[in-house]
This record gives sequence, structure tokens and C-alpha cells, in this order.
Amino acid sequence: MKLPLFPLHTVLFPGCTLDLQVFEPRYLDMLTRCLKAGHGFGVVHILEGHEVGMAPSAYATIGCEALIRDWQQLPNGLLGIRVEGGRRFRVESAEVQHDQLSVAQVHWLVEPAEQPLDEAHADLVVLLQALARHPMVESLGMGGSPSGQRDLAAQLAYLLPFQAEQKLELLALDAPDEQLAQIQVLLEALQGELSG
Repeated sequence: MKLPLFPLHTVLFPGCTLDLQVFEPRYLDMLTRCLKAGHGFGVVHILEGHEVGMAPSAYATIGCEALIRDWQQLPNGLLGIRVEGGRRFRVESAEVQHDQLSVAQVHWLVEPAEQPLDEAHADLVVLLQALARHPMVESLGMGGSPSGQRDLAAQLAYLLPFQAEQKLELLALDAPDEQLAQIQVLLEALQGELSG
């Protein structure tokens, strides 16, 4: 399937919320087409280049579909949109159109079934609930009680201050229990840095 791409310095995860301000003609046109056709676009993390101007020279080959949930004209005159992460995908090939919009041929990744949470995840659930009290997280309507391992892993990977490369590795993992185990390792490394 062909999917228009919106390269950002962000790694979007399934089920997570992202607010964007859109002003470039290529993305305004893309959003108009997406809204008319009733489909989303792809968010990929920029490896080399910028969000504004020329298309980035390099971006991650794994990304997340962005489903448009709301939009409004902002006081600054820009278009504000709220998207929710959908399916994960891998970029098989891509081309930059004359308007600098990147369009990719993507392969959708299989999403594992949601697995129930158990006692082993209690500390991570408490951490997510603590994050939910942060004003930014609250404004996105995230945090609270996760629906299962996949939901817990996605929200923590998205909200915690991990490096982009670490977030991309988490996004590429198919099994939620592997994601949660890796998040635990990254958290311990973060705590070591803070206490050291």
C-alpha cells in the first residue's frame, strides 16, 4: 500500500496521541486528501534532515500510522490536528514528489493480540499512572489504566524520555512482553544515570 509520510523528530506508537501544528502546503494538501479518503498517514522518525522545508535525507524504515481524530484552526492561524497511532509498518520503498511530500510503499506489521497484565507488571502500571498526572500527558488523554501489555508498553515507550534509537527498537519488537522487558532494562539504566 502507498502511504504519505510525515517525517518528525518523534516516534509514534500504536494507541498513543500526538498533537501537530500544520502549515506547510504539502502537508495541508496531504491532510485534505487523507480526510476525504478516510485514511491516515505515516509518521516516521527523521534520522537526517529537518521537519520543515526539503524532505529529510534519511528517516527510519519503521513507522506508525497516524489516524486523524480531531482538527481545529489554532489562534496562531495554523491548523492543529490530533492523531492517534494506528498500525506499525515498514517502508519498502519511497519517493519524494515535486511538492517535497514523501510517499512510501509500506508493509503492515502483524500486531500481536493484547495480553492481560499480571503482578509482574504492577510497578510499570504504577509508573504509567504517575505519568498520567503530568499536565502534558493529561492534555493528551493518556495514562490511566492500560488495557493490557501492548497498551502499557506502547504508552511507556512513547512517554518516557528514552533516546529515539531506543524508541525505534521498542517499536520494532513484535511481542509486548519483550517490549516491557526492554523498557525495564532502559528504566534501570536511566535510574543509574540519575543516581550516578
